[in-house]
Amino acid sequence: MDNLSDALKKLKITAIDISEDSLEGCLDCLLQALAQNNMETSEKLQGSGVLQLFASLLTPHSPCTAKVANIIAEVAKNEFMRLPCVEAGLIPPLVQLLNCKDQELLLQTGRALGNICYDSHEGRSAVEHAGGAQIVVDHLRSLGSSTDPASEKLLTVFCGMLMNYSNENDALQAQLINMGVIPTLVKLLGIHCQNSALTEMCLVAFGNLAELESSKEQFAYTNIAEELVKLFKKQIEHDKKEMIFEVLAPLAENDAIKLQLVEAGLVECLLEIVQQTVDSEREEDIAELKTASDLMVLLLLGDESMQKLFEGGKGSVFQRVLSWVPSNNHQLQLAGALAIANFARNDGNCIHMVENGIVQKLMDLLDRHVEDGNVTVQHAALSALRNLAIPVVNKAKMLSAGVAEAVLKFLKSEMPPVQFKLLGTLRMLIDAQVEAAEQLGKNVKLVQRLVEWCEAKDHAGVMGESNRLLSALIRHSKSKDVIKTIVQNGGIKHLVTMATSEHVIMQNEALVALALIAALELVTAEKDLENAKLVQILHRLLADERSAPEIKYNSMVLICALLGSETLHKEVQSLAFLEIVSKLRSHENKTVAQQASLTEQRLAVDS
Repeated sequence: MDNLSDALKKLKITAIDISEDSLEGCLDCLLQALAQNNMETSEKLQGSGVLQLFASLLTPHSPCTAKVANIIAEVAKNEFMRLPCVEAGLIPPLVQLLNCKDQELLLQTGRALGNICYDSHEGRSAVEHAGGAQIVVDHLRSLGSSTDPASEKLLTVFCGMLMNYSNENDALQAQLINMGVIPTLVKLLGIHCQNSALTEMCLVAFGNLAELESSKEQFAYTNIAEELVKLFKKQIEHDKKEMIFEVLAPLAENDAIKLQLVEAGLVECLLEIVQQTVDSEREEDIAELKTASDLMVLLLLGDESMQKLFEGGKGSVFQRVLSWVPSNNHQLQLAGALAIANFARNDGNCIHMVENGIVQKLMDLLDRHVEDGNVTVQHAALSALRNLAIPVVNKAKMLSAGVAEAVLKFLKSEMPPVQFKLLGTLRMLIDAQVEAAEQLGKNVKLVQRLVEWCEAKDHAGVMGESNRLLSALIRHSKSKDVIKTIVQNGGIKHLVTMATSEHVIMQNEALVALALIAALELVTAEKDLENAKLVQILHRLLADERSAPEIKYNSMVLICALLGSETLHKEVQSLAFLEIVSKLRSHENKTVAQQASLTEQRLAVDS
C-alpha cells in the first residue's frame, strides 16, 4: 500500500508533465492494488483527488490510455465510485475513445462505460448526453460478422454496456430500439451461437428489450424465433434454458411471434421438457415443467398458432395436451385445462371436442378437486367448460352429461375466481335450455348463494355474474316456480338494482326478467318490487335521454305489466309517466315509438 500512496502522490503532482514510462509504472501499481483489494484502493483513489486528473489522461494517441480506462472500469465496479466518475468528467472523453480503432482500448472503454452505467441514473444520463449508445450500436453492426476471439470479446463487452445502459429504463430501451439494435442483436445471436459468453449477453439484452411493446413489432420482422429455438435445442444446462425462457415468455405475447415460434418447432421442445421432468422431484425440474407448460398455454392464446396446433382435433400436440388432464401432476392438470379453454375459442373446435368426450375428462378432473382442491385447477377446468358450453349444439349434450351437477359441487367455494367461472359456466349452459333453467332455478341452495353473491361488492365480476344468472334463470325458464323461489329468497331487489347497471346488456336482461315476473307472478313479487322502488327507477330510465332504445322499450313493457297491481298502479299514477311516454311516440326508433303509443293508451285508460 506504500507503493500505492507513492503512485497516487506522483500522479497528483506530475500527471500533466509525467513521462510515459513513469506514468505507466504508476498505473500498473494502481491496477495491481485494485486486483488485491478493489474497494480499499478505490476509496484511496477517490480521497486522493486523482480521479479528476484521469479525464486529461484519456487521450486517443497515448499508449497508456487503455490502462487508464481499465482502472476506471475496475473502480466503477463499486457503487460508491460511479457518481464520482461522472462528476470527474470522465464520460465525454471515454465516449470519444469509442471512435478509436484499437481493440484493447475499445474493450477497456466499453468496460468502463458499462460499469459506470450499472444501476446509475447519472451514469446513464451522461452517456446518453455524450451520444455513446449510437457509437456502440454502430460498432456492433460493423464487427458483427467477425468471429475471431478478440472481436467476440469486444462484442460481448459492448452488448453488456448497452444492457447496463438501458436496464429497467423504458426511455433508453425505446431509444436503442429506434437505433435498430434488435435486428443487429438477432444477427449476432445467429452468427455467434457457439460463443456462450456473447450468446448469454445477447439473451440478457433481449430480455431487457422484449418487455416493450414496440420491440415486439421489431422482433416479429427478424428470425428471432428460429434462432432462439435452435439455441434452445442445444442447451443441456438448466440455467441456460431458463435464460432463453425469460426471453421467450414476453416475446410469445405477440401473436405474430407466437406463430413463428410454433413454426420453428418450439412446441416439440416444450413437450419434450414436460416428458423429461414430469416425474422428477428436483426443484429445478419442477420449475422447468411449470415454465414449459405455461409457455405452451401462452402459445395457444394466438388464434393462428392455436388453430395450427389443433389441426382439426387430429393434431399430435392437441392429443398430447389432452393427456395432461388426467395426469397426477397439478401443474400439468392446470396447463391441460387452460390449453383446452384456449382451443375452445371457436365453435368448430368446441363442437369437435365435445363430440370426442373431452367433457368427461374435465368433469373427472373437477371431481378430484372438490374437497380442499387446487383453486387454479378448479378455475381452469371451469373456464374450459364455460367455453365449451358456448355453441348451441353443445349445451344439451353437456347438460345430459351432468356438467351442471359437477359445477354445483363448487357452490361452497369461497374463492372469487372459482365463483366467477362457476356462474359463467351455468349461465352459458342454460341459455335457451328451458328444462335446465327451471331445474336450476328451483334449486334453493343455488338461488340463496346467488342472492348472497349479488352483494359481493368487493368482487364486481362475481356480483355481475350472479345478477346475470339470476335473471337468466327467469328468462330461459319462464317458470312461476322459479320466480317464486327467487322472490322467497330475496332476489327481486338485486334484479331491480341490476336494471340501473352501467352495462346496457345487464340492464336489458334485468328488465326482461322483471317483465316476466310482473306477467307471471305479480302478486307474489308485488311487495318486493315496491320496496325496491322499481317504479321510480323506470321513471328515471324513461326520462334519461342517454337510455338505449331497448331500455326504453322494455321499461315501457314493464310499466304496462305493473299496472295489474293496485299498489304499483298508484305509484305509476303519482309520477308523470304519461308526459314522458307521449314524448317517446316521436322517438327515432320505430319499435320504441310503437310501444310508447301502446303504453300511452294503457296509461290513459287506467288513469
